[in-house]
Order: sequence, then C-alpha cells, then structure tokens
Amino acid sequence: MATIGFIGLGNMGGPMAINLVKAGHTVKAFDLSAEAVAKVVSEGGVSAQSAKDAVTDADFVVSMLPAGKHVQGLFVTGDDPLFEHVKKDVLIIDSSTIDAATVQSVAAAAEARDIDFIDAPVSGGVGGAIAGTLAFMVGASEAQFAKAKPILDVMGKNIFHAGTHGAGQVAKACNNMLLAVLMTGTSEALNMGVKNGLDPAVLSEIMKQSSGNNWALQVYNPFPGVMEGVPSSNDYQGGFQVDLMFKDLGLAMEMSQQSASPTPMGSQARALFNLHKVNGNGGLDFSSVLKLYQDQ
Repeated sequence: MATIGFIGLGNMGGPMAINLVKAGHTVKAFDLSAEAVAKVVSEGGVSAQSAKDAVTDADFVVSMLPAGKHVQGLFVTGDDPLFEHVKKDVLIIDSSTIDAATVQSVAAAAEARDIDFIDAPVSGGVGGAIAGTLAFMVGASEAQFAKAKPILDVMGKNIFHAGTHGAGQVAKACNNMLLAVLMTGTSEALNMGVKNGLDPAVLSEIMKQSSGNNWALQVYNPFPGVMEGVPSSNDYQGGFQVDLMFKDLGLAMEMSQQSASPTPMGSQARALFNLHKVNGNGGLDFSSVLKLYQDQ
C-alpha cells in the first residue's frame, strides 16, 4: 500500500480519493474547502494542513485542479512550488483537464528535476468517480504508465495509454467535444419529437434501437423523467456543469486552431453552450442544454 497525496477534492476528486482510501492506501487529502477534506477524512483519509503537507513523503501525488495556471503554479511557478518538496521517486498524476502545452511544460520542468509527472484526465462523470469506473486517458512514458496503472485501476475501469506527455489532454479534448456535439444533437431531436406530439421516453427508446443511438440516450438522457438517476431527473443538479463543458470546448477550439483542424460542429456546440451559460445556467449539468431548445 502506498502513501498518496491528493490535492483537489471537488465533485470528481473527492470520490476518487475515497476510492483510494477504501483500497487500503494512506491518502493525505488537501483542498481549500474544509468540508471537502472532512468527507475524505470521514472515510479514513488523513487531513493535510497544506498542499506541501499532502505531498511530503508521498509515493504518489494525484491532483485535480480547475485550470492549467493552477497546475503550473502549484508545481512549478508558485511561491513555494511542490516540485521542491516531493520525494525524488514520486510519481505525480495530474487528472486536471487542461491544455496539452501546459502539461508538456510542467512535465519538462519535472524531468529536469528527475521527477515523474504525467497527465491523466478522466471521463465518466461524478457517477463514474463514485463507482470507480472512470476512463483515464494517460500521457506518459511506458515506464511511467506502468507505475501509475495500479493506482489508476483503483479509481477507473478503462485505463488508456494515449501517448507521451500531453496526449491524455488531446484525447480528452476530442472526447468532450464529441460529447458536446452528441448532447446538443440528442436534445435537438428529442425536443423536436416532443413538440410534435411524441412521448420522450418512447422516442428515446426508438432512437436507442436505431441508427441515432449514442451515449446520451443510453446512460444520460437529457429529458426530465425519462431516465432515473441522472441529472435531468434531479433538476439538472450534480453531474458535469455547463461551465466545465464550456471550458473544455474552449480547450478543444484552441487545439483545433493550433493544428488547423476544422471543427464546425464543435464550434457550433460551443456557441450553444455559451448561449446556455450566459442565460444563467452555468451551474447546471450540461444535459440541461435541452432547456435552450425548449425555451426557444
């Protein structure tokens, strides 16, 4: 069993840390929210007094932070960067969703200090984090991936080695752009069917068994009352916020520009989520984009 410093205990990070505790690891948990730390401690985790305290003597460090500037500041450029305090044989697993360029910069700074740093963003939502069934998209060397996999296996079901440093973020951006396109398209179709007299549950089942089938229809239906246990049946509370989807689509658009990759549908999905966001829905689950169609 390992000692793991875990920094960032939000809707995703908290359950991930708890799964590590339940697997028998010693988890030193830190977050700016005392309540978030308390949840992990209540499951057997250890409260760290600071990020520095969390990583001191840790065999592994897992971070789950909002943006690239937070990752870079925490480990490299801040007043007291954590690269100055971790053990030399530590493996740092950053599961934040950020831009690949920042990952590559931080990984290079880590390598210069003989520290292992990898990117491992996730997919699967809060439900997947709680159940330990997340998908991890990992950017790392072969040796780093092999070292990280036993830890990732505790928190996820599908662990993919996407390539070298930054590759995990590229895969995540592609995946979430497609997810946004599918959710907006599914909402569009369901709204049209209902406005033409169809039962949303019946229409959903028809499309699930036909060529329009997709993940949103299978496990995350955006229409209230059609599916139990999803945000749409809980006033769009919980899950993956519109604000976060909009952030991820911004990363995808930056990537498309840098690589001259045409993304007309991704761009349109971002415009729709932007409109939904500025209407005051940023804190709702992203499946609430259905409301954008209903309100027209």
